[in-house]
Amino acid sequence: MAAFTRNVLTGLITTVPIVLTFYLLYWLVVSAEAVLGGVLTRVLPADWYRPGMGVVTGVALLFVVGVLMHNYVVQAIFARGEQLFYRIPLVKMIYPALRDFMDYFSPVKKKEFQQVVVVTLPGGLKALGLVTRADMERLPTGFNDSDSLLVYMPMAYMIGGYALLVPRRDIAPVDMGMEEAMRFILTAGVTGGGAGAP
Repeated sequence: MAAFTRNVLTGLITTVPIVLTFYLLYWLVVSAEAVLGGVLTRVLPADWYRPGMGVVTGVALLFVVGVLMHNYVVQAIFARGEQLFYRIPLVKMIYPALRDFMDYFSPVKKKEFQQVVVVTLPGGLKALGLVTRADMERLPTGFNDSDSLLVYMPMAYMIGGYALLVPRRDIAPVDMGMEEAMRFILTAGVTGGGAGAP
């Protein structure tokens, strides 16, 4: 019975991430087609619409938004409008968390996470972190020690994290990509193992 249970759990652990990944992709495709496809059927002549045009339109819209967000004026307008989400009750509790999570995968934000490092904590404990700022000049007085780096220490399972000012002597670079480090940290070390990991 123990062997049966162990094999069932192994099968579950193996298949659930695959199923959830494909289900998420399926949900995104179906949602895009349902919303944008419905709009297209009302806008286009009856004979023009074909299944899948909603998904293609969604990808095209995302591409256009991505291009526009490289424009300084659009960025400023978006930033000003985004401030509303930080003031609306309930929304301000959800939106920042989702925004921060998506920023982990942003090609722009990746430049800000300059280096994956291991931080030596009191007692000899070590933790992985992401250097978010090496230039301390623009930080508030008292928090701009030039002998330190600002390191973001995410907590497991996306519960939160800390921005710590860490002395350079307590920091050592790690040969690990940001994505690998985030997987390692967010799953409490269950997945990921740095360079050379399977």
